[in-house]
Amino acid sequence: MLIAQTLAQFREDARTDDAILKSLDKFLNGPQKPDFLDSIRVTEVSLGEDFPIFSNCRISPSDDEPGKLQARMDVDLSDLITLGVETKLLLNWPKPLVAVLPVALAVSIVRFSGTLSISFIPSPENSAGSTTLAFSFLDDYRLEIAVRSLVGSRSRLQDVPKIAQLVESRLHSWIDERCVEPKFQQIVLPSLWPRKRTTREQSRPGEAADDGDLSGGGADGLRRRPQAAAHI
Repeated sequence: MLIAQTLAQFREDARTDDAILKSLDKFLNGPQKPDFLDSIRVTEVSLGEDFPIFSNCRISPSDDEPGKLQARMDVDLSDLITLGVETKLLLNWPKPLVAVLPVALAVSIVRFSGTLSISFIPSPENSAGSTTLAFSFLDDYRLEIAVRSLVGSRSRLQDVPKIAQLVESRLHSWIDERCVEPKFQQIVLPSLWPRKRTTREQSRPGEAADDGDLSGGGADGLRRRPQAAAHI
């Protein structure tokens, strides 16, 4: 449930924030982009609607830090996560820039499966730092991708599969460089230790909520319980 809520919030943030689009734009137009392609523009990112299934959780000692535990579990996600891409195909034969053809691709991740590794990194003793959660995937993950291509006025081009392979390769690299072992992602966890300042009390119907404010007197000050009679 916590992962589902986090993923739902991530999808909502992606709808209102162009950070993912800009990151993918920059990555796809990196130095390894072939010469026969113009600049690549990501037009759309759809993060799907389904949620991953986690199974076969195993707890074992950490490989890197003796005395600590790590969890590994299988992850399977069947969904339709789509990346819309626009570019231009530069035909340089029989002479440079003999033709420029627009290309539009819809690259969809239809299934992702792999092994997720999770470990907790506690804050050092006598430190005000926060505990962090580190996660990564093993390098044997599977990524199934479907590509729909459209060139010009609905005419197909023989070289479009090469572009699809390029985009697929870049997606693999994008994942590998961020969260596939030995790379990992780190998330700062909030403190779950009960504290007075985070305490709240549910108000009864028709009664104002008590926020624990000790300042001020009268009706807006701290409500006190009536003292019990001496004989009770």
